[in-house]
Amino acid sequence: MPTFVIERNIPGADKLTQDELKGISAKSCDVVAGLGVPYKWVTSYVAGDKIYCVHEAESADVIRRHAREGGFPADLVTEVSAIIGPATARA
Repeated sequence: MPTFVIERNIPGADKLTQDELKGISAKSCDVVAGLGVPYKWVTSYVAGDKIYCVHEAESADVIRRHAREGGFPADLVTEVSAIIGPATARA
């Protein structure tokens, strides 16, 4: 399945409480469970006024559907073309 990075603009995201983040996470998981298509939420990063998410899905349309049904913004959805890291330099 393709991997996507989703940029979500959420003013004050870095000030969300653990309970608020837990609620957002629970809503996301509920939506994933109800999509009826292959979908995997890999991880998310809260930074400033944004949340950057890494998800696996069949298409960007499915990513946008997850966002719409969850009430989350999906301001930018980009398919990952390669993954690199320190090991890439040694390969």
